[in-house]
Amino acid sequence: MSKKNKNKNIKKLNNSKLTQSILTTLRKQNSKPINYKQVASILHIKDTTTRNLIIKILKKLQTEEKIEEISRGKFIIKASKNYYTGIADVTSRGQAYIIVDDLDDDIFINNKNLNHTLNGDTVEVYVFKRKKGGKQEGEVTQIIERKRKEFVGVIKIQERFAFVECQDIKMYTDIFIPKENINKAKDGEKVLVEIESWPEKAGSPYGNVIKVLGKPGEHNTEIHSILAQYGLPYEFNKEVEEYANNINISINKEEIKKRRDMRGDLTFTIDPKDAKDFDDSLSFKILKKDVYEIGIHIADVSHYLIPGTILDEEAFNRATSVYLVDRVVPMLPEVLSNNACSLRPKEEKFTF
Repeated sequence: MSKKNKNKNIKKLNNSKLTQSILTTLRKQNSKPINYKQVASILHIKDTTTRNLIIKILKKLQTEEKIEEISRGKFIIKASKNYYTGIADVTSRGQAYIIVDDLDDDIFINNKNLNHTLNGDTVEVYVFKRKKGGKQEGEVTQIIERKRKEFVGVIKIQERFAFVECQDIKMYTDIFIPKENINKAKDGEKVLVEIESWPEKAGSPYGNVIKVLGKPGEHNTEIHSILAQYGLPYEFNKEVEEYANNINISINKEEIKKRRDMRGDLTFTIDPKDAKDFDDSLSFKILKKDVYEIGIHIADVSHYLIPGTILDEEAFNRATSVYLVDRVVPMLPEVLSNNACSLRPKEEKFTF
């Protein structure tokens, strides 16, 4: 190949790469129009020659109807039927299927086209015209929102750096930890790590250890690993605790007047002595010969949980209490879960 042709090919390759960078930049603006100067700034391009090239490429892309000029010199990516937004379901092999509400079939993503997508992320995906095995195939073009940034795994400490092997089978990559970010963790310990960044050309994301959980196999280590792995918020924040502690949980006369008083009926809990929560009870009453009234009672949580409050929002986010081997991750603070809304024997409570 002659030197002239070689230089021509290199220039063509560089133009193609710059074109893709420009398209990616416009796509990430989420329909916000930008001009060539802003494109250059985002791409860290300062030399005049390349900035002029950006202008030419923008005009070419406009001619090809890949971008639109919204106002003088300002462009946005043109909507394409080949782009969709969906949720990534990553397999243990490091491939993924993008679940899109508007499509009957999921979009298959090869691991080389994941572009740092992790399980549960909301992503934009470009669908190829070809199909693989009868399935639509595509490439992730933008990560719109990360589902999670914290992972549990075992830390392996090297001389100059460390990395964490995650226990989530859908986490297909280790997390690189700079030596200064190991937070006093020891080699082989289980840790909770947070992803801070994922450089474009890096094989693994960069993170830091935010909590040392302990030695693998030990009871407390494994329990805290479960809590961290599934993002179970064991503690309530200060504002929620203060709100709950200020709720009037007394059995007051005004409220009793609004209710059917069943304190004189035989009522007993159906939960055993060692239960973590006393949620339900039964009552029994003889009405007449061979006719009995059976009452089923549950704690009246809604009496304390007012819609639109910080406590209501916290309960909604938690959805339920979670029961582990030796503890409960409650939906409500202790003043409610273990007191006002717990149907413990020989205590008066508001119920349904």
